[in-house]
Amino acid sequence: MKKIISVLLCLVLIFGLLPAREVRAEGDWPENVSIEAEGGIVIDASTGAILYGRNIHNTYYPASITKILTALIVLENCSLDETVLFSHNAVYNVEAGSTSAGLDEGDTLSVRDCLYALLLKSANEVANALAEHVAGSIDDFAVMMNEKARSLGCVDSHFANPSGLNNDQHYTSAYDMALIGRAALQNETFMKIDSTLYYDLPVTKRNPEGVRIYPGHKMLKKNMPEYYSGCLGGKTGYTSLAGNTLVTFAERDGMRLVAVVLNGHQSHYRDTKALLDFGFNNFQTVKAADFDSAYTAVENDMVIAGLPAAELSGLQLDPAGALTLPRSGDPASVTSHLTYELTENAPSGAIARVDYQWGDRMLGCAYLTMNTVGGDASAIPASMLEEIRDITLHAESDAAESTAAAQPERAPFYIPPIVFTVLGIIAALGAVCAVFVAIRAYQEKKEAEARMRRRQKRMARMGDGVSAADIDLEMERRRNYYTAKKRSRGKRPKRPGDTFL
Repeated sequence: MKKIISVLLCLVLIFGLLPAREVRAEGDWPENVSIEAEGGIVIDASTGAILYGRNIHNTYYPASITKILTALIVLENCSLDETVLFSHNAVYNVEAGSTSAGLDEGDTLSVRDCLYALLLKSANEVANALAEHVAGSIDDFAVMMNEKARSLGCVDSHFANPSGLNNDQHYTSAYDMALIGRAALQNETFMKIDSTLYYDLPVTKRNPEGVRIYPGHKMLKKNMPEYYSGCLGGKTGYTSLAGNTLVTFAERDGMRLVAVVLNGHQSHYRDTKALLDFGFNNFQTVKAADFDSAYTAVENDMVIAGLPAAELSGLQLDPAGALTLPRSGDPASVTSHLTYELTENAPSGAIARVDYQWGDRMLGCAYLTMNTVGGDASAIPASMLEEIRDITLHAESDAAESTAAAQPERAPFYIPPIVFTVLGIIAALGAVCAVFVAIRAYQEKKEAEARMRRRQKRMARMGDGVSAADIDLEMERRRNYYTAKKRSRGKRPKRPGDTFL
């Protein structure tokens, strides 16, 4: 009985101490969308979470959506007021009939004018001129393009020119273009230019009165049937090999999305609308600090590495950290993981990063930071940071594999139903044991009382002068006599042929 109870108690402890991790099936992730294009993706720009993708790592020709990467590199390496000179190679090293802003050899424009012509008009000669201005040649600029793509996390792309015109060595994937688009959306100058509804280029040789240009992206224009409420901009593309390509930025209710369509067949606007509607209708972006309190629950009422608690303002999740959640999904499906591998863009005072996942899907991340009262996080001693890391490891052991819930208070442990079954069995066994013990105790009490009465009767029969010790000796003699007699009855005489080993 004791062994059974011990085993049951061990089961209770095992199940009760299991962390409350409940990773649900991928079927809980919304999937009610489809597109006609060969490749496509929509991501949350704030978190990088992939909401939907089709052939996201297959490579395709990008056409003029290449110019998003070109513009980013120009903005990082030039002042908007610099002057760009158009060379013969820049103007004439383009395919016949490709899009142009009417620039000629010897024309000059500011970098600002060139970027408007690049993104709104999709002018190919402008892409060449900017490349030469930044890197000295188109080939050297292509090297910069590939380096920038790698720095953004692109894994499938190779770029050979700044315009996106046909080239066997010029290709990308929906995933990579989403990363490039996300970086562009985070660049204020890029978005100011890209979202402009018209721009007046200055006087040039072929345009003595200047020329007004308009964006090619129809989802920006309210007078077009393709107009999409919340569209912030993007870039169109088309070549005979690439088909229709489209990158689109949109925002609704504080949520920003990047949609990419590759190798579309006149379906690029329908596909983009479907992707954006899917994202806005099924997902939401939440701040990590509002969602997760597990890592900030470490109290600072202690002295860490000799620094008094009065000089600490505590641990906190970076306010910029965010994660993407399905609107109809269970927040309990979110898991978190703490890592100390920080990148260069980690905020000042960061000591770790918390990554959030839904099964195998990355939802976003937030940096765990610590601030001093004076605000100078760089003054925190390295020894103290190491000790804080040890403290946060304890927090991770409670939270990394635990259920993340949107409510401020969350249960620290998940109690499986089997625990209640085991507890019920233990309670029933305990009741049976209690009854058994009570009956046994009652029986032993009755037997003791009966022995006492018999002893008293014997003493009365034997008369005065007989001690209790004499009675005990007489009872022992009688027990030995009856025991010996019983043994003798059980023996039989040895017969011929019997063998004893």
